[in-house]
Amino acid sequence: MEGEKGTVCVTGGAGYIASWLIMRLLKHGYSVRATVRSDPKFKEDTSHLISLPEAPERLQIFDADLEKPESFEAVVDGCIGVFHLSHPMDFEGKIPTESIIKTSVEGTLGILRACLNSKTVKKVVYTSSIAAALLVGNTEDGTVIDENTWSDMKAFTDLDFPGAAYIVSKTLTERAVLEFSKECHGLDVVTILPAAVFGPFISSTFPPAFPMSLPLIFGKEEHYMLFETAHYVHIDDVASAQIFLFECPKSEGRHLCCKFDVTIQEVAKLLSIKWSKHLLPLDFLCKMEEKIPNHLSSKKLMDLGFSFKYNLEEMIDGALQCCKEKGFL
Repeated sequence: MEGEKGTVCVTGGAGYIASWLIMRLLKHGYSVRATVRSDPKFKEDTSHLISLPEAPERLQIFDADLEKPESFEAVVDGCIGVFHLSHPMDFEGKIPTESIIKTSVEGTLGILRACLNSKTVKKVVYTSSIAAALLVGNTEDGTVIDENTWSDMKAFTDLDFPGAAYIVSKTLTERAVLEFSKECHGLDVVTILPAAVFGPFISSTFPPAFPMSLPLIFGKEEHYMLFETAHYVHIDDVASAQIFLFECPKSEGRHLCCKFDVTIQEVAKLLSIKWSKHLLPLDFLCKMEEKIPNHLSSKKLMDLGFSFKYNLEEMIDGALQCCKEKGFL
C-alpha cells in the first residue's frame, strides 16, 4: 500500500542509522523500500525492520549491492526520493583503501544515475559523515568547522590507521555526489554530515561504530587516545534531520549535523555518575591536558528551521541502556 507521503528508498537498510531512519519514515507516513546486501557472505539480519509496526503494510526489503549499481535500478524506479546510507565498512584495515573508494564512489554514482533515469525520484539525501570535514594537525582552540571545510585526504592517508580508508572514501564520495548534482539539474541532491551518532538502536546486533563513539566504555587504548575531543549527535536527531532536508525545498549542498562538542574529560565525568562500573581505567586522563574542542557548526541546518531535541545525557543513557537490555554491556 502506498504511504500517504509516497514511497522512498533507503539504502543500507539494516544498518544502525538506516534502520532508525526507516522507523521514522514509516511513522511519518512514507512507504519504504529498504536495500540490504545481496552477497551471502554479508547476510544481514532484517528482523528488526520486519517487526516494525507499520512494516507489513508499507515496508519492502530488496537485495542490492554497491558493487552492482544496476541492482538499485528497479528499487528506485517509482520512488519519489532516495536516502543513500550504504557504504563499505572496514574499521580493521582488512580491505584495501582503493577497493573501498572504488566501491563507494562508483556504486553511489550508479545509484544517482538510476535515480535520474527513473524520472520519479525528485530528491536524494546522501548521508556523508563528519569524516569528510575534519581538520588534522594543530588548530586553534575552538576552530569553527562548517560546510566549507573538507578533510585533507593525503594527511589522513599518511597517518596510516584503519579509519583512514573510511575518511578518504567518504570525502571522495561526497565530492562526487555534489559534482554529479551540479551537472545533472534534473535531480536535487543534498548531503548531511553527522557527527558521531549515538543513542539507542533497534537492531539485534551491536553497532560497530560504538567503540569509536564511546571508547571509555567499549574501546581500547588506541581508541581513547584519539578521543581528546569528540562531537556527538543523537540518532533520532539525525533521522529527523535527514527527513527534514528531504522535505525542505530550500535545502541545498552540504549540511553539518552536530549537537555537542565535548572533551574526553567531560564525557568521563558524565559516565561516572551512572555508568562507573562499566568504565575502563581512567588513569591516563590525569596525563592529558583538557583541550577546547573545535566547533562543528550546524548553523546552516538550523537556519533552515531544524532544531535538535536531545541532550548529551539522554544520548549516552539511551545507548548504554539499550546495550544493557540487549546483553552488550
